[in-house]
Amino acid sequence: MNNNSTTESSENYLETILMLSKRLPVVRSVDIANELDFKKSSVSIAMKNLREKDYITVTDAGFIYLTDAGRRIAEMIYERHEFLSAWLVSLGVDEETATEDACKIEHVISKDSFEAIKNFVRNS
Repeated sequence: MNNNSTTESSENYLETILMLSKRLPVVRSVDIANELDFKKSSVSIAMKNLREKDYITVTDAGFIYLTDAGRRIAEMIYERHEFLSAWLVSLGVDEETATEDACKIEHVISKDSFEAIKNFVRNS
């Protein structure tokens, strides 16, 4: 895997960091572990990988910040998640199922397909 590609797992972590940063003064590994219900050791390994790819920085105090590259990916995934969830709900899918399905779709849909759906929905 080259340095520019991201996995679904990486995208989920980056999206989680973004969401947590909107409601917490600082984000730490323990916050991510609690949010995702993962072991802190698993989160620590993931943070090391994200740091090596320059998607996050971690301060000496353990505060996690997205880099510009990490923020771009997180915001892209978050936008897809929010849009797809809302669209599925508008089609009559219950909110819980819509959220779960959006989580799956957001990682596998191409940029072109997502933009086409977004344009179609906005122009309908």
